[in-house]
Amino acid sequence: METIFKSIELAPKDPILGLNEQYKEDNRKDKINLGIGVYYNESGNIPTLSVVSQVEKELVKISSSRAYLPIDGIQNYNKSVQKLLLGDYQIQYSNQNRIVTVQTLGGTGALKIGSDLLYTILPNSKVYISNPSWENHRTIFEGSGFEVKQYKYYDKNSHNLDFNGMLKDFETLDEHSIVILHACCHNPTGVDPSNTQWKEIANIIKQKKLIPFIDIAYQGFGNNLEDDSAIIRIFAEMDIPILISSSFSKSFALYGERVGALTVLTGNQKESDCLLSQIKRIIRSNYSNPPTHGAKIVSTILNDQILFSKWKDELSIMRNRIKDMRNKLTNKLNEISNKDFSFINKQIGMFSYSGLNKNEVDKLISEYAIYIIGNGRICIAAINDSNITKIANSISQVISK
Repeated sequence: METIFKSIELAPKDPILGLNEQYKEDNRKDKINLGIGVYYNESGNIPTLSVVSQVEKELVKISSSRAYLPIDGIQNYNKSVQKLLLGDYQIQYSNQNRIVTVQTLGGTGALKIGSDLLYTILPNSKVYISNPSWENHRTIFEGSGFEVKQYKYYDKNSHNLDFNGMLKDFETLDEHSIVILHACCHNPTGVDPSNTQWKEIANIIKQKKLIPFIDIAYQGFGNNLEDDSAIIRIFAEMDIPILISSSFSKSFALYGERVGALTVLTGNQKESDCLLSQIKRIIRSNYSNPPTHGAKIVSTILNDQILFSKWKDELSIMRNRIKDMRNKLTNKLNEISNKDFSFINKQIGMFSYSGLNKNEVDKLISEYAIYIIGNGRICIAAINDSNITKIANSISQVISK
């Protein structure tokens, strides 16, 4: 029997989540998943942070209503997000009523709401993402109706930031072009601009009247909470209007709770009021209002000094374990292969841009049951002392064939 759906074509699988499905269907016992961007502990499990467990137990004791949240979410949560992102600048922007924050369905939800918002304002603008970037950036903005292009970012030969290429590309962009910037722990390369470079980038963006949309999904996984959000403070100090998508999936290990936020820095209170009304309209037509549980956990922790300190300690443990695994992988690869992998140790965050090509990636999957995505991105956070030797040996084998 055929229906009106007969002409619908099979959509291509998501390069990350599709790979995860392939991994789950693999029956080999020694398989290793380095594809999906999730933090695993030394035992190979996604941890529940002890401070999160502590707060959850307390929340269970409180007989709270299961009523709908406001469209923009929990207000204490939204204020906490602002403080975490902007530091002391939050007070200035808040006092001037020049900041809007809404709770969203993770960082992806924030990007989508922001994208839909921008399309209502600037439908003829083009969106520019880094080359390479998290591929869902392209999907999200194209889904809103934008044409998406790329700007230079990563030099594959030097394994460094192509800073001059990036600046030259920005200088050629039309006024009100939208540029997507990774605040820290660039996905997939792990290569970030320095603060000095960010200031140069911000100057060009201000001069050219570009629209920066900053994606910060890994705050705390680079150096620390303050350093990882430095770009936001730089733009705030320069009075540049920005959109910010933020996520607590990784930093609180609350992946399935979908805890994120969209924040916008505006020029005045009237702009803030109008923007908030439009954002609420978009949310209402999509999912009406956000879920309660995850945001309550995050809000409770961020608004309590003792709990906040505990969370920072646990975040530091995760960050340092990733750095340790990155260092160990670099050393092992340099010991057993003819190629210099020292560049991996210069990258930061959850990922490494390994330099492996598609053919080598396919061999890792088919011959060694090691899953990484096609562009060669490796999730360092999924490596541990039990699997690192196999990973290093397998990479060495595929690059020598």
